[in-house]
Amino acid sequence: MSKESKRASVVMPTPEEDKIITAAAKKDPDAQPLTSSQLKAMVPLRSLRGRPKSANKKLLVSVRYSPEVIAYFKATGKGWQSRMDRVLREHVARQPR
Repeated sequence: MSKESKRASVVMPTPEEDKIITAAAKKDPDAQPLTSSQLKAMVPLRSLRGRPKSANKKLLVSVRYSPEVIAYFKATGKGWQSRMDRVLREHVARQPR
């Protein structure tokens, strides 16, 4: 048994209907049609979702730390992983190249 899509199908207007819609929109000062430059500048909503992309992208790795180290950082509260990262970055910065 096939499942029917629950999404409503989109019915596009005919060219004649589109002309009527556009003419009505042009008469309304609060509902002007978008210009071609405005349409080109539009971004799909999907690309705007989520956290902004960081310029400082981090890498996902699997590392084993001693229980004492993890317990210490977890005891500092929420954000312990970021603090651990900061401590490691500071250590790396102090090392001679």
